[in-house]
Amino acid sequence: MAAYVINDMVVTDPVLFEDYKRLSPPTVAAYGGRFLARGGAVESLEGGWSPQRLVILEFPSVAQARAWIDSPEYARARALRQRSATSNMIVVEGVLPA
Repeated sequence: MAAYVINDMVVTDPVLFEDYKRLSPPTVAAYGGRFLARGGAVESLEGGWSPQRLVILEFPSVAQARAWIDSPEYARARALRQRSATSNMIVVEGVLPA
């Protein structure tokens, strides 16, 4: 069952964050993931949530998403993200196709 990683970020060091943006996509792909949204325009429909930079990734499963986040391939990019942005990140299980 598909799983979705949702990351709500505030970029604190835009120069360093550019390195993260360059390094992270190949690691996502290596673990079977793909970007569904990557920092595009956000419009709040209800409530007070107003993310500055929202990223949504799709993986084949929660296990694959967890394998990616903890992988040696992602470690360098993850460290860059943690130094250049603050994040609120979750993984959510998708639904079975009808």
